[in-house]
Amino acid sequence: MAQSGSATVDAKCAGPLLSVQGLTKLFGGVAAVSQVSFDLAPGKLTGLIGPNGSGKSTTINLMSGLHRPTRGAIYYRGENISNLPPHRIARLGIVRTFQLLRLFGDLSAFENVLVGAHLRGKNGFAAACLGPLKPRTEEQQLHQIARDALEFVGLGGRGEIKARLLTSGEGRLLELARAIAADPELILLDEPAAGLNTAETTLLAEKLLSLVDRGKTLLLVDHHMSLVMSVASSVIVLAGGQVLTIGTPQEVQADPRVVESYLGSGEVYRRRRAKRGVSEL
Repeated sequence: MAQSGSATVDAKCAGPLLSVQGLTKLFGGVAAVSQVSFDLAPGKLTGLIGPNGSGKSTTINLMSGLHRPTRGAIYYRGENISNLPPHRIARLGIVRTFQLLRLFGDLSAFENVLVGAHLRGKNGFAAACLGPLKPRTEEQQLHQIARDALEFVGLGGRGEIKARLLTSGEGRLLELARAIAADPELILLDEPAAGLNTAETTLLAEKLLSLVDRGKTLLLVDHHMSLVMSVASSVIVLAGGQVLTIGTPQEVQADPRVVESYLGSGEVYRRRRAKRGVSEL
């Protein structure tokens, strides 16, 4: 897959790539997240976990510009991006996937990925009017980027299939390919393993680690705990819209507050823990 210079973490980002500071979002007076703060280290994969309703998707929506915070701020490379619209944030180098698939169903898999690749485009309408050669060359490059992204996620042979005809698991991988094609520095992944079978989940884990090896920074939200714990270098745990703890996968799994937030307490907790095991949360 073609890579641009932005794929490599540069020396200018000595601190965190992205910093969330005191993030609060109210919906009708109810706090979906409250005073959430954390940093994302460049070139690392960070997990974001928590029980249903803990504020994970709201946090990603705030980071990607779909929501604006009630209070607090989000800094990307030191720039406050809290009130920027999604397309501006994407142009800066932050892209995302969605908990509920958002694909163009009547477009082919290849065309869906090409939409992401066009974020790399430099030629606008004026350039196209001034001369066809440069825009045509760029379009050829973007087509190759889209093909490479499909190959990367294992969908190289499915490019001509309409997106609505893909399986749910393939749709997840297609969203990842579309994000990769944009050549972002930071990818926000909201439940990318939902609907994937065991083989697809294993492939996803390999691809996520490969992206980190290429210098990408990833934030992974998923209920598939074995996936998160196997690929993340650090894990942020949300509970009730607040940060419960931040640590390594080993530290998080050993934290009794995390176990209780997932499994409950008392007799119910003991029964669930005996059945599922602490490592599965």
